[in-house]
Amino acid sequence: MINRLSLRFCCYTALAITAFVQVSFGQTKPAAAGTILQGLKKLNVVGSVLYVAAHPDDENTQLLTYLANERLLRTGYLALTRGDGGQNLIGPEQGEYIGVIRTQELLAARRIDGPDQFFSRANDFGFSKSTDEAVRMWGQDQVLGDVVWVIRKYRPDVIITRFPPDSRAGHGHHSASAYLAEEAFKIANDPTKYPEQLKWVKPWQPKRIFWNVFIPGAFLSNKKPDEPGVISVETGLYNPLLGKSYGEIAAESRSQHKSQGFGVPASRGVKIDYLALKGGDPAPNDPFDAIDLTWKRVAGSSKVQQLITQAIANFKSDKPSASVPVLVQTYKALNQLDTANVYVKAKKAEVENLIQQCIGLWFETNPGDFAASPGEAIRVTSSVVNRTDFPVKLVGIHMPAIHKDTVTNLVLKPNDVAAFTTTVTIPANQPISQPYWLEKPVVKGLFQVSNQTLIGNPENPPAFTTLYTFDIDGQTFTFSRPWSYKSTDPVDGEVYRPFVIQPAVMANLAERVYVFADDTPKTVDVILKSGRTNVSGSLKLEVPAGWRIEPAQQPFELKEKMQEMRVSFRVFPSATYSEGKLRAVVTTSSPEKTAYASSLRMVAYKHIPTQTLFPAAEAKLVKLDVKVKSKNIGYIAGAGDEVPAALQQIGCLVTPLSPRELNADLAAYDAIVVGVRAYNTEEWLRYYQPKLMEYVKNGGTMIVQYVTPGGSFIQNGLKINQIGPYPFTVGRERVTEEDAKMTFVNPQHPLLNTPNKITDQDFNGWIQERGIYFAQDWDKAYEPIFSAHDVNEAAKEGSLIYCKYGKGHYMYTGLVFFRELPAGVPGAYRLFANMISVGK
Repeated sequence: MINRLSLRFCCYTALAITAFVQVSFGQTKPAAAGTILQGLKKLNVVGSVLYVAAHPDDENTQLLTYLANERLLRTGYLALTRGDGGQNLIGPEQGEYIGVIRTQELLAARRIDGPDQFFSRANDFGFSKSTDEAVRMWGQDQVLGDVVWVIRKYRPDVIITRFPPDSRAGHGHHSASAYLAEEAFKIANDPTKYPEQLKWVKPWQPKRIFWNVFIPGAFLSNKKPDEPGVISVETGLYNPLLGKSYGEIAAESRSQHKSQGFGVPASRGVKIDYLALKGGDPAPNDPFDAIDLTWKRVAGSSKVQQLITQAIANFKSDKPSASVPVLVQTYKALNQLDTANVYVKAKKAEVENLIQQCIGLWFETNPGDFAASPGEAIRVTSSVVNRTDFPVKLVGIHMPAIHKDTVTNLVLKPNDVAAFTTTVTIPANQPISQPYWLEKPVVKGLFQVSNQTLIGNPENPPAFTTLYTFDIDGQTFTFSRPWSYKSTDPVDGEVYRPFVIQPAVMANLAERVYVFADDTPKTVDVILKSGRTNVSGSLKLEVPAGWRIEPAQQPFELKEKMQEMRVSFRVFPSATYSEGKLRAVVTTSSPEKTAYASSLRMVAYKHIPTQTLFPAAEAKLVKLDVKVKSKNIGYIAGAGDEVPAALQQIGCLVTPLSPRELNADLAAYDAIVVGVRAYNTEEWLRYYQPKLMEYVKNGGTMIVQYVTPGGSFIQNGLKINQIGPYPFTVGRERVTEEDAKMTFVNPQHPLLNTPNKITDQDFNGWIQERGIYFAQDWDKAYEPIFSAHDVNEAAKEGSLIYCKYGKGHYMYTGLVFFRELPAGVPGAYRLFANMISVGK
């Protein structure tokens, strides 16, 4: 290990504002010889394509893989939303947190199949039934502007949409993505449209726009669809340099969407994709007909073309470093061209990456912890190794955010690690890390992003990077790497996670919502966690008028970093039924005397880098009129919902039920509740269905929350076609308008009257939707409780069905209690209390 003193070294890298920079996460990525040769061939393809759809998982991964790896085009995928409104198969996250997961899943997919990833500011507000509703909720001008912005920055020759702009898309977000892409195609070259963008970009006109035709019958059979202007593309090819077919790569990519359970088998053999021309110049044979994809489109580039051809012809798979001299010459030749040209900038970045890969040049910066606070000193180690015998000199290391420079002029010995460890101080004014689209509250369907240059980016640019300057074959190169914390897990081995800036102290409220069914005060626990050493101060809770807190504030002292301390308060509800916000405020002692109101939320799954967020330290307060006659509840957990915690809020004792508990006597439970999608995710439920039905028959109450349809409810070959005592099916009917009128089919039904009188007011304040995956085709033994519909649709009665069975009661519901209860919606609590109390 070589330790160098810190010296002043003047170097910098100017990142062009007009180019998207897709920052790869974690360590330097090594590349096999076949991948390097693939990259050399890509240098000779001068063209780009942009694929547009609505959500994570919408993209045709195989077509993207083909475009990026067979056609070797600069390929991008623009997902209008981050999937914030979807369900979560792997955990409890909802809303913006599932959006964070799916953002990272898309980035993981792109690291496999090769394209760049982009997003608009549109928020996935849940299922939408029309283009008009989607663009109205998002704000058409804003999201259309985002699509125009991405087109102007990425400058694609061809745009491809996944969906048609009409009802065949099956989802309003889907059809809206196509509609907005087609509109943007028409106006992106018009300087009078979104002229404020022209401070950073120039107008751009793609050559044509296609629809990647998706018709279920044609998709399954590969039969050519009956659409005008359709051309076919064979995407099932095998790439010998990568050792896989595009179907195999695409399957690996799509299987990254784990929060949606989208693991798929590898596809091998012929696969035809179809493209229907929707605008622009005709293309009789190929999507890039009459588009020059060679260096001829860049003035004065003949020398670049010659050098790249030479590099490809002379490539040595057993010694890629032999290609470095010609790549350095290529880089110099590119610098003689118009460096503002989008293709020149893109190819310079590709050449830089290829030089690193050919040499096996590895470098990274690892802080001593995954997080630090403003003003905190932290040890940082930068490591460099040249893994070939090609001569490389490390000129210096520069850390721009902290103005730290190290001059080395060190000739790197082959395969010898050079490590430079120093202690740096995080600037006192350094902002706290937070995804840029979550810094402000979402307004209707749109994330609020004031910085135009961030729009489109999949995630924040790294706040802390290290610039490594090398002398390679007489040419100076400066490469950037984000700081990344590295640790060793005894099971998973080497693990990386992003480095973040955290507050000096964070406050996590124990619950997201506090529900008061009477005037009895509740204890609110707050977990304080220090972001640095030796932090002290006071904590108080802010509540609305009419509510009261005891004590008014509490002191704290945390000596060690990441130390935790539990602080408790008593919250006295208002005398009237009301709702409000509870806010934790932490004030640190001198010298800062700074007030914080941030919590800590980590989203940790093995298939994505751990995400660290600092949302506001808030919870919802609800004083409601609710009575509950059932107290002892058994709960069979499904795919990540927070209903058990909500039931505890209204005084229920909730017992998780696994096979062990289900093997015991169930008579002690007043009600058994099955969590969302449990029948889809828990194979063992099949074997306990007879016992659960016997429990109901003997006088128990059972509530099954929604399952997803599909023949049998249990996956992986296990089948259970009947999840109730009498037959019914589950379809895809839903009511997406959260304010849709709920008509009571039988107003005198006990579920609507005991122990709480349910009225229209109980359906005020619902979020995102009324319900999904409604029951249908039910046996006459069932009674529908509600009738509801979206605007201009027929009434649907399957949101909640009920039947008596023996001495007991059974219910299936598609009402989204898994959203409404954690959100503190009073009427949802009152209705669910009636459901678990029926017959008591």
